Amino acid sequence: MSDLTVGDEHFAEQFPLSPLDDYLIHQTPDPIRVMATGDPRAYERYWMICHDPAGEVMVATGGSFYPNLDRAEAYAIVNFRGRHTSVRSFRDLGVDRADLRVGPIAPEIIRGLREWRYVLEPNEWGVSYDLTFRDTTRQVFREPLSDSAHGTPPGRRNDVTAGFEGFGTVEGWVEVEGTRVELGPGSAGTRDRHWGTGRGVGGPAMSLGGRLHVGVSGNAFVPFADWTLWGDRVYYPFGDSRPGATRVAKPTRRLRFDPDTDIFAEGIVEYRLGSGEVKELHYEHLGHQTAFLRCGMYGGTPESGIHQGSYDGPALTEGETYDLADPRTRIGLRGLDEHLCRVTCEGETVIGVYQTIDPVAYETCKSGRPGWAFL
Repeated sequence: MSDLTVGDEHFAEQFPLSPLDDYLIHQTPDPIRVMATGDPRAYERYWMICHDPAGEVMVATGGSFYPNLDRAEAYAIVNFRGRHTSVRSFRDLGVDRADLRVGPIAPEIIRGLREWRYVLEPNEWGVSYDLTFRDTTRQVFREPLSDSAHGTPPGRRNDVTAGFEGFGTVEGWVEVEGTRVELGPGSAGTRDRHWGTGRGVGGPAMSLGGRLHVGVSGNAFVPFADWTLWGDRVYYPFGDSRPGATRVAKPTRRLRFDPDTDIFAEGIVEYRLGSGEVKELHYEHLGHQTAFLRCGMYGGTPESGIHQGSYDGPALTEGETYDLADPRTRIGLRGLDEHLCRVTCEGETVIGVYQTIDPVAYETCKSGRPGWAFL
């Protein structure tokens, strides 16, 4: 935790007020600290993944606040040439929701919708970074994803997720065991800001009979020069004359998997855009450059079994390092996986991310489900 400045130690006695209440941002008569819902699975979440131009180092980081549980958590994953290191940290949320620091993971919003600074301070796992992410694509509000008639269990209003996503440039450095990699021109990434209820918060104990992952489909995050693919949306650069976002229909996939682990290795995926265009993307996984998000609490951490929002103990920072060259290690980590790929479409090649749920994607192709096939 950072040192308290003068007066910070008195915020707790001012409940329910918090520092954000001094800004002219209220939407209801309640103070900002009071949630509109009493659902314990209410969350605010950020996520970012980036890489250097060569694809030798990738960083995935994210964090969540759970105001109705008084919990805060964050994770940072650094994969350097197949050396996969994770750092996770947990603390009470407390009063000041403008303070994003959780242990050594200390992001900062420099300018909303334009610039974030992501920092992982030195720690016992030997990884650190200081990265500036500048948005380059126009963020578009994602309307709440819900169907009030089909909740889980039946008769319950469904969970709601809203937010926005985008792509940007990245500069700064990543350090791994004393080796510093500078992220200069050509370094890039994608990020999102989502909020709502549910989304796996609390793990199995709080799932209410619902699933703990996002199905079998996964996502793709690819920044071409004048259009970008983010899951089921196409986003455009700031100032582009095209509309804010274009919807993407369910894609048709032909995928190849690593025979030792059933983890994604290559794919040819056809996307039909809302504009009527059809885009065929060829994904080629770069070595062992994957961020295994189980290490970020998606589906439970590999060793400690912590799910997002489930840790309810004293302040804690933990982590581990894995050598991804060992197939048995990759099998033990697979789940919601972010694969760094070389991506080609219509003669243009960039580095992007193909996200699968492994080995569910392999099993889905094997089952012959429509739209899924082996390459």
